[in-house]
Amino acid sequence: MSRNALLRWLRAFVPAPVTLKWTERLRAGLGASIGIAHLVVGDASVLPFLIAPMGASAVLLFAVPASPLAQPWSIVGGNLVSATVGVACAMLVRDPVDAAALAIGVAICAMFALRCVHPPSGAVALTVVLGGPSIHALGFGFVFAPVALQSAVLLASAIAYHALTGHRYPHGHAAPKSAAPDATSFLRADLEAVLARRSELLDVDPDDLEALLRETQLQAYARRFTEFTCADIMSRAVVPVAPKTSADAALSLLDRHRVKALPVIDASRRLRGIVTRADLAHAYSSKTFDAWKRGIARLFDGPRHGPPRIAALMTVDVRSVDMSVPIAELVPMFAHFGHHHIPVIDADHRLVGMITEADLISGLYRQSFDRAQRSA
Repeated sequence: MSRNALLRWLRAFVPAPVTLKWTERLRAGLGASIGIAHLVVGDASVLPFLIAPMGASAVLLFAVPASPLAQPWSIVGGNLVSATVGVACAMLVRDPVDAAALAIGVAICAMFALRCVHPPSGAVALTVVLGGPSIHALGFGFVFAPVALQSAVLLASAIAYHALTGHRYPHGHAAPKSAAPDATSFLRADLEAVLARRSELLDVDPDDLEALLRETQLQAYARRFTEFTCADIMSRAVVPVAPKTSADAALSLLDRHRVKALPVIDASRRLRGIVTRADLAHAYSSKTFDAWKRGIARLFDGPRHGPPRIAALMTVDVRSVDMSVPIAELVPMFAHFGHHHIPVIDADHRLVGMITEADLISGLYRQSFDRAQRSA
């Protein structure tokens, strides 16, 4: 082997940089600590309630929750299958080394067959075989306690923790979305065909991989459009409302100006939220009953029980952009994050305009047309 080939081979051992934010790393560590703490629920002198493989499971569930190896069926199914295989091998094979090797091999094949591959489950099988007389005495009871119990508790902790911290978990398998192919796009069938040709399992869900590739396509496309800014394409004739505006008045403004959303501003024109027609429709979903309640309230308490105010209906966590931002950065907002109206603010965070999907399409078209004219 030449020196250059050796260096290239050694460079393959260098880990890839971690792009995850430090806040997310700390969030994962805290979640794993909480999950493991919930497992210590019994008398360890009687039953080994805290088995080591759960530490590895915690890494997957809290640090890489998007991995297919970290999904609910993976941890529950993988641990139960491996524990069952481990107990059977420990009973049938006297030599512990042979039993351990057989348990690992059979457990991996079983997990592949049942679509519940979970790497820490291999350690579960080893724990059963090499755990000593106390674990051997439990027999198949070890599958239920502690393995099934700890798996369920750790999974419940992960689901609750991710929900409380605003992260999607589990990552369920979704039906492939149909998309019209073009020269630069790809279909889900193309992605599945490429994955099928690979000789190794990728630790990424196909749905997440497809979303990542499509977002990369959009980013590459948007990179070409850096000339226009949000100030060039935004609608300046914005119809804002105050937090104290009534829902009736806001609905009237939506109908009068034929718009679908109203930015909410304070006295200094600083953005405080946004209210959409859907927000108002939800408030009036039981309009007859609400009107009856308001009428009764006025008889006894006066007019203070009028229509709900915008402050109680608006979305406070609203995504906005600075007027100097290139329109290329708007593409993923509209494409992937479900935004339909994006308020535009100035350097002092005051509302200066609004951008809709139609504004963005028009801006991209104008920029493409100007570029074509200059190159002609």
